[in-house]
Amino acid sequence: MDKGYEKERFESLSIKKSVAKRFKKYCRRISKSQSMTLLLMLEFFEANGISPLESLGPNLMASEIRIMKRINAVIAIMRDMEKTQTKPTAAMILSLFEESAPKEKPLILERNREGEKLPKYKERND
Repeated sequence: MDKGYEKERFESLSIKKSVAKRFKKYCRRISKSQSMTLLLMLEFFEANGISPLESLGPNLMASEIRIMKRINAVIAIMRDMEKTQTKPTAAMILSLFEESAPKEKPLILERNREGEKLPKYKERND
């Protein structure tokens, strides 16, 4: 039984036999009752403003063009944000870290090994 429609009576429609067969096959394929399938179809057409008499070609092309324009606008906004906000901010932070890093000075107790001479001979351990 269809949820929400249990108490409603059935009404008959007059349709051709071949159309009824196709409709029943379609209902089985989507696993819905005939009433719910017809209701879903009607809601789809009304919600999307589509008429079964019109071709979907121009409507789909127009929708695709609008979507592509919006995508291009979003890409342009993101590129602008990257140029004006992200890169300058990253450069500022990087420059702050470079300036604030203390220069390492050698410890007083540490020997200067650059000028230290190595002995000419080493003892061998055979």
